[in-house]
Amino acid sequence: MSLRTKKKKHCSDVKPDHDAEQSQPDTASTEPAEAAQESNDMPPQDAEEQTQPETEAEELAALKDRHARLLADFDNYRKRQLRDREEWVKRANSGLLSDLLPVLDHLELALAKAVEPTDPFVTGVRLVYDQFITLLEKYDMLPLDALGEPFDPAYHEALSQVPSETVPANIVVEQFRRGWLLAEKLLRPAQVIVSSGQPEAASAAADTADEQPSA
Repeated sequence: MSLRTKKKKHCSDVKPDHDAEQSQPDTASTEPAEAAQESNDMPPQDAEEQTQPETEAEELAALKDRHARLLADFDNYRKRQLRDREEWVKRANSGLLSDLLPVLDHLELALAKAVEPTDPFVTGVRLVYDQFITLLEKYDMLPLDALGEPFDPAYHEALSQVPSETVPANIVVEQFRRGWLLAEKLLRPAQVIVSSGQPEAASAAADTADEQPSA
């Protein structure tokens, strides 16, 4: 066998490894596909950035609203406490002020029975009376005059009822003792006499009551 024949035979024995190249996976082509799949699975970054500021703004607005409500509630509580304290201070002196009212009643009675209003003694009593009234007004006390007013059981204490030709029924015709208010609340009711209306109407009402059979 010649040398040329050997070379040809040797070359024919060596074959290109095409099958090995085809059997290897195409990593270059699969990597971009996997990256594209991963990018599709991930949420868009822009959407997250937009949602986060909106959530923070809503939380900030809710905190501001809560803070404003707390301030308003605290302010209302503070005002209510001040009112309650003032009311308590005024009502704390109710016992002492109530005990002083009979002294004032006697001063009023003395002035009403005075024969000479210009007498120096009467003038002195009137000065004491005026000073007493000023002191009571300082403690938020107001007199309650019932003469000529409709009878109100919430503020008046009826001692008796009399017929009257000039005063309609249920109207106060006489006041024995003045009533008083402390901090716009009743401290002492006024003692009064109430009209029952015309004498004929009053007697007719009494007769009707007598004629009704007892239960």
